[in-house]
Amino acid sequence: MGRDTIADIITSIRNADMDRKVTVRIASTNITENIVKILLREGFIENVRKHQESNKYFLVLTLRHRRNRKGTYRTILNLKRISRPGLRIYSNYQRIPRILGGMGIVILSTSRGIMTDREARLERIGGEILWVLPGMKEQKWIHEGLITESLPNGMFRVRLDNENMILGYVSGKIRRSFIRILPGDRVKIEVSRYDSTKGRIIYRIRNKDSNN
Repeated sequence: MGRDTIADIITSIRNADMDRKVTVRIASTNITENIVKILLREGFIENVRKHQESNKYFLVLTLRHRRNRKGTYRTILNLKRISRPGLRIYSNYQRIPRILGGMGIVILSTSRGIMTDREARLERIGGEILWVLPGMKEQKWIHEGLITESLPNGMFRVRLDNENMILGYVSGKIRRSFIRILPGDRVKIEVSRYDSTKGRIIYRIRNKDSNN
């Protein structure tokens, strides 16, 4: 399985930001350079320079920190990954979420390259939602539904109580508890605001639960 470049970027920057490091080094690729350009342009980092070492290129980012009135540091790069290799999240330009009333940004991968949500709306194109920043508590909805079909790779087809059909995948907690999910089971499923066609199965409803 290949490396998840975007996850590596987020982890490196977020950890360095939380540890109040001045700089952080990440691998230089086309995708990292495009993302870093957005971070620099939007004011989330102070500076970036390209560094070569043993025939490999790296980007050295100078991070930006804020001080509160007590003199302590407060991180501003509370990055949130949305689309993942195992669960891609796409949106058209009309449904791209607005973060903090437009103060935050969404970074998308589109047919015209990586861009912010504002640029995507201006260009009237959608794409894959890579990540959002700064820290927004992701809004989710929990529905109840019926498993109607078992699909490959741990996926299920779920009919919600409002009659909508969505795809569901089992949460890590259910996997660790070795709870079997079968057609005919009633479940609780968590649906993200970014994609209402997929959700995470978080609980299998027992018969006595449904009777109550």
